[in-house]
Amino acid sequence: MGRWEPNARGRLEQAAMELYGERGYEQTTVTEIAARAGLTERTFFRHYADKREVLFGGSALLQELLVDTLAGAPATAAPIDAVAAALRAAAAVFDERREQSLRRQKIVSANAELRERELVKLASLSAALAESLRARGVPEPAASLAGEAGIAVFKVAFEGWIEETDGRPMGAYIEEGLDGLKAVMAGGRA
Repeated sequence: MGRWEPNARGRLEQAAMELYGERGYEQTTVTEIAARAGLTERTFFRHYADKREVLFGGSALLQELLVDTLAGAPATAAPIDAVAAALRAAAAVFDERREQSLRRQKIVSANAELRERELVKLASLSAALAESLRARGVPEPAASLAGEAGIAVFKVAFEGWIEETDGRPMGAYIEEGLDGLKAVMAGGRA
């Protein structure tokens, strides 16, 4: 095996997803993932801290997309509107990766440790949105509330999109969630 292998990270992710689907998360080892990918354990650990992180490796990219989109929203945009723009950008990316998202969510849903890690990821995203809003001059508690509300909309939209059978894009679920949030805030019912 050569020292440099192209797309090692992608190969490790694909191997892990296959093995988790075939054998289950708990029964799969890092050694097996690396072997399936045609790589070494050492290479695995250059890319991921542990086997759980294979499923969460995209979190940093998602956070970057959300924060960058929010930061690029017009300065006059209300905090929740800036968050909404970020959520729409994320939805477009998820639609491109639907099959992978479905497989990943099935694995995460079947394991308490992974569900807990998912909640940590969502809390990190909320904190990042709030920090980005504070950088735009949004005071507390409005920045934290808008960040939390945005991630709540994202979570509910993602769950609906994962379970959907009518072919609607995730963006449609984001819009429904945003409309529902606005209705609740206005004193109505979603």
